[in-house]
Amino acid sequence: MGRLDGKVILLSAAAQGIGHAAAIAFAKEGAKVIATDINEEKLKSLESYEGIQTRVLDVTKKEQIEKLCQEIDRIDVLFNVAGFVHHGTILDCEEADWDFTMNLNVRSMYLMIKTFLPKMLAQKSGNIINMSSVASSIKGVVNRCVYSTSKAAVIGLTKSVAADFIEQGIRCNCICPGTVDTPS
Repeated sequence: MGRLDGKVILLSAAAQGIGHAAAIAFAKEGAKVIATDINEEKLKSLESYEGIQTRVLDVTKKEQIEKLCQEIDRIDVLFNVAGFVHHGTILDCEEADWDFTMNLNVRSMYLMIKTFLPKMLAQKSGNIINMSSVASSIKGVVNRCVYSTSKAAVIGLTKSVAADFIEQGIRCNCICPGTVDTPS
């Protein structure tokens, strides 16, 4: 028996890094894990773990998120991990870099929460976990302008959702790690 027996956990960016490790840890605790990522080939490494099913999902595509939501009856935990680390100052950040980073790091969480939160509200329970960073509103970090800006927005989004839905049984928190040895 695990601490998460019977829980359904959906997470993004599960093909590598923090998302990969989290998917395995959740499954080892007895959860039914729906591990998603844009990289189908790397997702296959999770298929051998009991309790993990994999799905290709581009978290920047609203239609794909909505389709997945229709296929899931219950969700206990939504863990938004997908993100991108842009290196550079504001002078190194082109508009395309800004748009890509904000789309993946912030808008994808908005889309995932907005799509899956109604299921949690109907259940009167749920946990949303958003991956932020100490490189955010917590601490200024050299050469991480747009990354830090996006992760500060994640903190704001998290606090807003937490305040708005705690009375309905929904918790929303973010994790703010420092540097982690991941592919990004």
